[in-house]
Amino acid sequence: MLPVQSRLKRRSEFGRVYNKGRSYVTDLIVVYVLPGRGDVTKIGFSVGKKHGGAVARNRVRRVLQEATRGFVSNMKSGFSIVVVGRVKAGSATFAAISAALQAAFTKLGVMNAGYH
Repeated sequence: MLPVQSRLKRRSEFGRVYNKGRSYVTDLIVVYVLPGRGDVTKIGFSVGKKHGGAVARNRVRRVLQEATRGFVSNMKSGFSIVVVGRVKAGSATFAAISAALQAAFTKLGVMNAGYH
């Protein structure tokens, strides 16, 4: 789990990232990124009701959080990021989700230089 200071929590924070940020779309996830002024990169997760009940949605959210946790130490600071799980993410493997996240984070420029 991400530290409390590294999480987006408020609806207004999510809305700001959705409206003003850039996005990257794959068949498994959508990642929105908004450069900020802070010292900490904040990450939020969203999984819609199309995934099914609360158990299914929470499982997808937990997998997204765990996959993202591996990239946090190599991220630049000062970004607000929202990771949205798409319907196919519910049946995807952890490795496929990690690969999609890596592609999105690299393409959107939130990874430190030299990270592959």
